[in-house]
Amino acid sequence: MNILLWHVHGSWTTAFVQGPHTYLVPVTPDRGPDGLGRARTFPWPDSVVEQTPAELRHAPVDLVVLQRPHEADLAERWLGGRRPGRDVPAVYLEHNAPDGDVPHTRHPCADRDDLVLVHVTHFNRLFWDSGGTRTEVIEHGIVDPGHQYTGRLARAAVVTNEPVRRGRTVGTDLLPALAEAAPLDVFGMRTDGLAAHLGLPPDRCRTADLPQAELHEAMAQRRFYLHPVRWTSLGLSLLEAMHLGMPVVALATTEAAEAVLPGTGTLSNRPEILARAARMYLEDPDAAAEDGARARQAALERYGLKRFLHDWERVLTEVSA
Repeated sequence: MNILLWHVHGSWTTAFVQGPHTYLVPVTPDRGPDGLGRARTFPWPDSVVEQTPAELRHAPVDLVVLQRPHEADLAERWLGGRRPGRDVPAVYLEHNAPDGDVPHTRHPCADRDDLVLVHVTHFNRLFWDSGGTRTEVIEHGIVDPGHQYTGRLARAAVVTNEPVRRGRTVGTDLLPALAEAAPLDVFGMRTDGLAAHLGLPPDRCRTADLPQAELHEAMAQRRFYLHPVRWTSLGLSLLEAMHLGMPVVALATTEAAEAVLPGTGTLSNRPEILARAARMYLEDPDAAAEDGARARQAALERYGLKRFLHDWERVLTEVSA
């Protein structure tokens, strides 16, 4: 099939485009949010083809994957009047947990009979009010980066974008206390100035924004992965850390309890318990490596790429038929 989708979430799309189809990704001269085109820091196959709005007008499109509310109108304009769900089969992929008036948050695609709403976690499907719209859950899949873990640096790896702006949502306010237990290396976009913002010495909270390949290598050198996020769907960086062979210290919120199994790390909603686990991993590298190996095995079994692509193939086939 020729599948139209926007480049919205680079990590998720990297897994999705490993399938057997041709993936048409809109590109605009400014490469803005509606026209990013192909990824520049993720390895995408040649089956991902950039298309300008003018090219899409007459492009053969078999299915549209919508990911943001405004994309339906955008697709209709750029596809020359073909409406997703009416003239072209469509699914709406919801990446996020609901935000606002939870648990009564009404999904933008609620009570639709012309598309399928796909959630990436069971938590999301439970908390979004989707009305009578048919819903599916296709859990994340990861392109396996390999067991790279060394844990040679007695530091914690944290991956989050815009921690200052997003604040409590991603647990930024919890970092000072956790940094007392273990020095932090925070990776992600717009992390500059985080240490000063939190009042931490630079060595207790270092930051960097790295391309994915370099990020994975850097993460794997840290002793454990710290996931202080209060409210998220299920961070792909958490699953990538587990694939790398890293033990996890995480808040037991949203879907984390489904991913981080006993023996793969520590889950708790008590920051003092997370701090205790952090100190334990710093003092016992062997325990960290053993828990990390179990974390990798658990992630491969539940969030492997083959299962992910199989689940998507089933839904895409049903919708296109």
